[in-house]
Amino acid sequence: MNTRDVLLKMVLDTQERVRDLENFSKSVDDEEVKEAFQKFAEQTGLQSHKLRQLLDKYETSSQPPVH
Repeated sequence: MNTRDVLLKMVLDTQERVRDLENFSKSVDDEEVKEAFQKFAEQTGLQSHKLRQLLDKYETSSQPPVH
């Protein structure tokens, strides 16, 4: 796997994890667990956003110049 592939996989994995955590937070009865899942979803969303920025930067910098 090259750098781009790793970044893309991590972006997709973290996006899926955010969705899972949000769904879990809606399906549990325990308020403490619900709040924890919501917080984890928010934190994972921030990680996903940063990974997306890195991927965009990497893809932009690795493209050949257009003439």
